[in-house]
Amino acid sequence: MPEAVLRGPGGADRPGVHAQTLALYRLLDTLKQRHPSLEIESCAGGGGRSDLGILERTDRTWASDCIDPVERQAIQRWTGQLLPPELVGVHVGSARAHTTHRVTDQSFRLATALFGHAGIEQDLTECSDQELERLAAWAALYRELRPLLHSGAVVRADLGDSAGSGSAYQDTDAMLLHGVVSRDRTSALFCWARVATSPEAESGRIPIPGLSPDRDYRVRIRTELGIPSWYDHTPPAWVGEAMAGWIVVPGTILTAAGLPMPTLNPEQAMLIELQAV
Repeated sequence: MPEAVLRGPGGADRPGVHAQTLALYRLLDTLKQRHPSLEIESCAGGGGRSDLGILERTDRTWASDCIDPVERQAIQRWTGQLLPPELVGVHVGSARAHTTHRVTDQSFRLATALFGHAGIEQDLTECSDQELERLAAWAALYRELRPLLHSGAVVRADLGDSAGSGSAYQDTDAMLLHGVVSRDRTSALFCWARVATSPEAESGRIPIPGLSPDRDYRVRIRTELGIPSWYDHTPPAWVGEAMAGWIVVPGTILTAAGLPMPTLNPEQAMLIELQAV
């Protein structure tokens, strides 16, 4: 869209973005004054409208019109450098993304849309019974974990050269480990996601960031959204145990040595929940 202009003295054009922005602020302030319970979402605008002024006047921001979960993993990663999850709108869409036409598994779409201000952008009348059950399970999981997701500290694992001992993984664009840890470090939820192929056959040990090394933690894999498919012939032994129930792992192992992470197939994700013992 061309930049708005105003006529200055002598008929010369001058940029009007500043004046337009102030006018928008006045409009939003007036609406909020007249309708205090009104919730307003800021337009994506390529990220250009996620400034401090607009955040004072809106309830959340729309990071992108693209809700393809592969694209969203990166979009939400970098939007989250400045904005907490509770301010970033994330939606579950249909199997075929309307912007990229990429087809993805429902479990991957659900896991990606969990970490933010969640919503559903899908025609529910076209969903199968199994899809509706998964959506209901996702909504229940979101309500359960929302107090953590909307109040904790956002953390990300460093999967580059400083990854844990024995890590063969170097391609930081193909795999991601991100999560939210409570302020007192007693609970956390992480998403281990793979968005593309990579040369490495094994992921190696990945330290879990944000936890306390002085505590032991119960660890489990949440399976309500479905079980991801593995590239591994057999995933690490702890994965099967954590899918069946809680396992206890010392904080020093989690934070220093790391967990041997399974290598997922592309466009798959796994949710890992931790609670201090």
